Amino acid sequence: METTAVTVTSSASSVTTAEVNAAVESIQEQVGIASDIVGKMGEYLKKFLPLIIFALIILIIGYAVTKLITKLIDRAMKRSKLEVGAKNFLLSVIRIVLYTVVLVMALSVLKVPISSIITILGAAGLAVSLALQTCLSNLAGGFIILFSKPFVTGDIIEIDGTVGTVRAISILYTKLDTFDGKTAFIPNGKVSDAKLINYTESPLRRIDLKFSISYADDFQKAQALICEVINNEPQIQSIPGPVVRMGAHGEGSIDIDTLVWVKNSDYISTRYDLLEKVKEAFDKNGIEIPFVQLDVHMK
Repeated sequence: METTAVTVTSSASSVTTAEVNAAVESIQEQVGIASDIVGKMGEYLKKFLPLIIFALIILIIGYAVTKLITKLIDRAMKRSKLEVGAKNFLLSVIRIVLYTVVLVMALSVLKVPISSIITILGAAGLAVSLALQTCLSNLAGGFIILFSKPFVTGDIIEIDGTVGTVRAISILYTKLDTFDGKTAFIPNGKVSDAKLINYTESPLRRIDLKFSISYADDFQKAQALICEVINNEPQIQSIPGPVVRMGAHGEGSIDIDTLVWVKNSDYISTRYDLLEKVKEAFDKNGIEIPFVQLDVHMK
């Protein structure tokens, strides 16, 4: 019994020693691998450290030069008549181009193939353009609007039936303040393709009105009354001169076309004044303004 116990203990001790030896060998192997990696990294750094430092220097200097160039361009643009949106857009494009050039220079110093860089940039650009087709359309429209200037901030324009004052022109949207207190955001892609009317491009604007009188009334008298009202309105321009002529023989009335020119700022108030004062003059002088009526005969 005692001999057997000694044998078992010796066997257990032998197994434990084998495991320890295996673990030691494994650790030595891992240390060797790590040592090789560190050695290769040291050789790599020794070989490429000057290039890495040079690339970092290029990035730092390029960043500083880009900021300086954009500041100089910004100062030059402030003296021009470009819209704020156009200035910001140009500065953004210039900044992106300069940063891209600096990055490419730094990568070329690190021996990265230029063809690979160009391929990656081209693939990224294609993916972005496919994903953002609508945004790119609006971007192109904003670029066209800001540089062709069909309208500027503060103009009164009409786009597809929406009339309002231009509050802001951004790269993607044009913001309008409508006359009923609403704010309309119109994508620039649609603005560049739509029929656009600029009411403030010209300093003058014509008011077109039509006054109807009865066939039984004196046309010349009604015409003289309208001319008298026009002559008493100082906002109405003498050049081009007013036009007060018979416009049509309607089914139930004679229509008198009245065309006068005013400044853009006086358009709304003068139009209301003419409508009110001509009606008052007709009433005082017995000129009837006919209205649609239906006669019913009972048998």
